[in-house]
Amino acid sequence: MALMTVQEETRQKIIEAAKKRFTHYGYAKTTMADLALDCDMSPGNLYRFFAGKLDIAEEICRSASMQTAEDLTRILTEPGRSAGERLRDFLFQDLRETFHKLEDDPRIVEMAQIVTTERPQFHNEGLRREREVLRWILEQGNESGEFQVADPVFMAEMIQAATMKFSYPQLFTRLSLTQLERELEGVYQLLLSGLKAGVALRDPRGALLEA
Repeated sequence: MALMTVQEETRQKIIEAAKKRFTHYGYAKTTMADLALDCDMSPGNLYRFFAGKLDIAEEICRSASMQTAEDLTRILTEPGRSAGERLRDFLFQDLRETFHKLEDDPRIVEMAQIVTTERPQFHNEGLRREREVLRWILEQGNESGEFQVADPVFMAEMIQAATMKFSYPQLFTRLSLTQLERELEGVYQLLLSGLKAGVALRDPRGALLEA
């Protein structure tokens, strides 16, 4: 593993200090001056590393999003799993991990909402990473003959749209995890039936996809 440079170490120190502040006091009540004090540096020096508080929050959220995508990617290499089982693993792991993270650190919900609103491109990057995993699962299903999906890219986008509530549960609802899992199981069964049956999908752009 490559050693971090002094600049990288300082950036990481700022990020860790921000995580503690945001979790304890909340994003809105934390200032750049607070973070500078926590890091034993002047506010001016802090601005050399991050243009503002939102940039630090985005970095924290991006790191968490990339870790989630990495965890989900491991589903593709689990031995002895069918494509349908991998899809279920993906959906339920995404729900459970995100639910527990947001439940354990409720102030993170506030930060996630702000970053998503102020930096939509960041949010889209995370969604794109998760769609890639879904696409690979669908392609595996096609190769094994389990699924009949004409356009895995489009289908991955539609599955993500249909299950968005379960990817960011506390941003959409206050249902318990048990209730959410019940709903997700029903949605999963609907999706699986369609993927196996080769149901026709109509692309909103006008093309009819025989999935």
